[in-house]
Amino acid sequence: MSQRHVLDCHRLLCPLPVIRVQDRVAQLAPGDELEAVCTDSGALSDIPAWCRLNGHQVLETRENDGEYVVVLRVGGDPA
Repeated sequence: MSQRHVLDCHRLLCPLPVIRVQDRVAQLAPGDELEAVCTDSGALSDIPAWCRLNGHQVLETRENDGEYVVVLRVGGDPA
């Protein structure tokens, strides 16, 4: 059964949000979802680009009052 995780990337500047997402995804199972909450607007393009290169699916991107959120599903076959 997949799980939803939240990753706090507040006050981190490029490339740290992508690095933190990469490190966290490595600990997750295929099919799990990760919500990265960032304050660097570049995360809205950087994290989806990283997902495309690494076989993960972007489910949602949004911006709300200075917070930039990317929700992704970890690639691979679900357990």
